[in-house]
Order: sequence, then structure tokens, then C-alpha cells
Amino acid sequence: MTRLNVELLAADAPEPITSAGHAQLGIAVLAGIAVIVLLITRFKLHAFLSLTIGSLALGAFAGAPLDKTITSFTTGLGSTVAGVGVLIALGAILGKMLADSGGADQIVDTILAKASGRTMPWAMVLIASVIGLPLFFEVGVVLLIPVVLMVAKRGNFSLMRIGIPALAGLSVMHGLVPPHPGPLVAIDAVQANLGVTLALGVLVAIPTVIIAGPLFGRYAARWVDVPAPDRMVPQRASEELERTPGFGATLATILLPVVLMLSKALVDIVVDDPTHSVQRAFDVIGSPLIALLAAVLVGIFTLLRPAGFARERVSQLVEKGLAPIAGILLIVGAGGGFKQTLIDSGVGQMILDISEDWSIPALLLAWLIAVAIRLATGSATVATISAAGLVAPLAADMSTTHTALLVLAIGAGSLFFSHVNDAGFWLVKEYFGLTVGQTIKTWSVMETIISVVAGGVVLLLSLII
Repeated sequence: MTRLNVELLAADAPEPITSAGHAQLGIAVLAGIAVIVLLITRFKLHAFLSLTIGSLALGAFAGAPLDKTITSFTTGLGSTVAGVGVLIALGAILGKMLADSGGADQIVDTILAKASGRTMPWAMVLIASVIGLPLFFEVGVVLLIPVVLMVAKRGNFSLMRIGIPALAGLSVMHGLVPPHPGPLVAIDAVQANLGVTLALGVLVAIPTVIIAGPLFGRYAARWVDVPAPDRMVPQRASEELERTPGFGATLATILLPVVLMLSKALVDIVVDDPTHSVQRAFDVIGSPLIALLAAVLVGIFTLLRPAGFARERVSQLVEKGLAPIAGILLIVGAGGGFKQTLIDSGVGQMILDISEDWSIPALLLAWLIAVAIRLATGSATVATISAAGLVAPLAADMSTTHTALLVLAIGAGSLFFSHVNDAGFWLVKEYFGLTVGQTIKTWSVMETIISVVAGGVVLLLSLII
């Protein structure tokens, strides 16, 4: 998004909301979230229905017409499923291929042989950070979850001890390090230097991911001691197969979408010309949809054929791979619908209006604004875009390094306390088979640690560079 686009968004934004309107919206947000949590925890209603009812309740408390609320919810659900649903489906198919061909067994057995109990969480955070560098968070989740679940199950590790480091690696990369879309939007909005931001982003990410990943994972495993859910854990297929794909072929198949998306990001930086034929080609082959689709098609020849799968069995495998994710798709989509209802109700604009009167240092202001919008809307991207647009004028008098730190402060704030209005919350909950309370104790706390630690490191760096 260019600076002009950010300015146009600000110009098209609604007029400032009155104090009475702020109070009503604040009550509406609290009421909508309370309805969702109460329905799920007290009445044991399915999360999809709870999110749908909570969205309608939010609109009613906010005074929005029912038809507008329904439109907001369905629009958010549709856009979330359109953006994430196909990726989840392709990731599920790839995961099923890895599992049934015995390829996942090769990966898991190699990891278990190379890493001991103490080093396993560190191995997972390293793998997740490397794979997560060029990937959207959701793509990284669907690629890594089968490996995480199998390592936890077969190595007799606590699910949280293995899962939290992997999630931390993905989340830190998503919020702080270009070429992820959030940091790129903020870089463009405040006219920061991409190379400096990338270097400082990695510097901030290292201590952040260590604290929020392997170190916090120890406590998360004590708070929530749950086994890997059987319905999501791929069964060990290699024992029933006469032959399996090699480790190299399996690893190459997993890394193919990573390489394609990273190549796109590098070409975008080097060429930087949307009309150039090379960049246009990589914009296609490096898109998450094409990258994952390519991995699935390649996997037929590198995973299934070496395992002796006939054509009919390949078709059956795809069908079985899609079945377990139907509920996840609906829940994640409903989370996106609730988020859109919040945005269309004016909650994001309310936060921006209130923040105009805050008189605090620019980096802390950027972090707080991103935190507030993240809590209200559940979207890290919305929080990043809104906060970057608001604090962009403050970057005019900043040095190159402090402008880059401003981007990182926004990114850190955008990750604060993921909860029921974030589609990622439901993605983690369903994949790991957790309750709402368990997800808050683990995933939500981990996100908060990432946000606070990264924000603290950014402020510390601002004092010494």
C-alpha cells in the first residue's frame, strides 16, 4: 500500500465519533465478546454458531441495522475463507500426502534422531522461523502442524512444549520481518528503509522468539498439558508400505512453496517494477495459492508415486485429506466475519479518534495504537495499516534507524493478545484440539509476550542507536 493509498483511506474515513458514540461502541465490543465466550464456555455451543450470534449481538448493541450487520459478517466470512480457506485446503492435502506416503515419517524420524529432548523445542523454533520467513502465518501453520503433532506424539513430548516454539517462530516473522505484508505496508507508509528495517527486524526477532518460544513453552506445557489430538495426527503409514519416499525428496516437496514465495519476495525487492515481465511471472508462481498447489502436484510424483500409489488411491487421499478441515474452515471464516463486523461498526475509527489526544513518545504511541486496534478488531494487518497511517507524519523528522524502529513498534503492537475476534485464534484452537480457555493460556499469552518483548527491545534500541 502506497503513502497515497494510506492518505486516501484517512480521507475517506468516517467523521470522528462523539463521546456518547465511543461509549456505545465500547459497550458493544465488550458485549459481543462476552456473548461469544459465554456461549462457548458456559453453554458449550459450537464456535461457529457462537461467533455468528456474537457478531449479530455486537451489531445490535452498536445500534447498526440488522441487514448491515449481516452483510458485514458474511462479507468478512467470505473474504477470510477466500483468502485462507483454499490455503488451508491445499495444506491439508499436502499434509495428508506427506502422512500417507510415509514422507512425514522420514522427517519426524530424522528430527527425533538428530535432536534430544532438551534441544527439540529449539529445533522447532529454528525450523518455524526459517520456513515462516517468506510465508503468510496461515500457510506456515498448515505446513508445520502435521510435523509438530507427529513429533509431539511419537517423541512423547508435551504438545505445548513443541507447538509453542513453532507458533512463536511463525508469528514473530509475520509481525516483524519483511517481506510479510504487515511490515511492508508500514515501511511504505512511513517511508522507512527496507534493508535497515529487515536488519533491525531480525535483531528484534531473535530475543523475542527465544523468550516467547522455547522459554515460555516450558510454562505453557505446565499450564495446559494436553496430548496431540488423534483426529489431526497423521497415522504412521510407513509400516504398511513396501517403499517410501526418501528424506531429500520429502524435504524438497515441503520447502518448494517456501522457495517459490521467497523467490517472489526477493524479485520484488531487486526488480521493483510491477510492469517488468520477470516480476509479473514471480508474482504468479510465488503467490501462496500457486506455491502450495505446485507443492501438491509435485508431491504426486515425489511422494505418492514412490510409495506405490495408484491414480484411484490419489483421488481418495485428497478426499480424506479435506474431510477433517470442514469445521476449521467454518470457524476461521466466522472469526473473520466477527472481525469485519467490528471494523464496519466503527471500532477502529473510535480507537484512532481517541488516540489523537495522547501525548507520549512516538514509538510508544505507535505500539499502543496498534495494540488498541488489534484488541478491538482482531486483525494484525488492520492494526498495522491504521497505526502506520496515523503516526506516519511523526516519521518526517526521524533518522533512518528510528523510522525503521517505528515500523517495528507498529508490528510488535499488532500482535498483542490474540483472542476470540482473531481468525488465527480459532485456527490454533482447532488444530491443537484446545478449549477456549486453554488457547488463551497458551496462544494468547504467547502473542502478548511477543508484543511486549519486541516492543521493549525496540524502545531499548531507540536509546542506543
